[in-house]
Amino acid sequence: MKKIMLLSGLLLLSPLSYAGADEPIEIYSARLSADDHTNSDGKKLTAVADIIRQDRANFHKFNLRDNDDTADSFFEDAKHRERIPTMLKKGSIDKATAKSILNGTPLVTVTIYAKYIEVSLLHE
Repeated sequence: MKKIMLLSGLLLLSPLSYAGADEPIEIYSARLSADDHTNSDGKKLTAVADIIRQDRANFHKFNLRDNDDTADSFFEDAKHRERIPTMLKKGSIDKATAKSILNGTPLVTVTIYAKYIEVSLLHE
């Protein structure tokens, strides 16, 4: 019993390795324009994550920026952009936002966490 109490006390006093895991790394906004809806080969993109990824490639790699786009440093790295589909699956986006992205050119906010992203519509 003493060992359990000692261990419990140590766990309470020690910093958790996941402390702050849910703190945003960065937040940016982006206009997901027609340029973001096609890949570099001109093929129409049909997945939300691919459109978001293309937006960041356009912003960082191709210097194709919409007036409403803001910078981020996380997706400057191509390897981080490759993670966008997985990060979105682990994160959140509501159906209305996903539909707006697929069918239009909305202004969105992307909140980047260590392992996931959250995407929401920015109301204009």
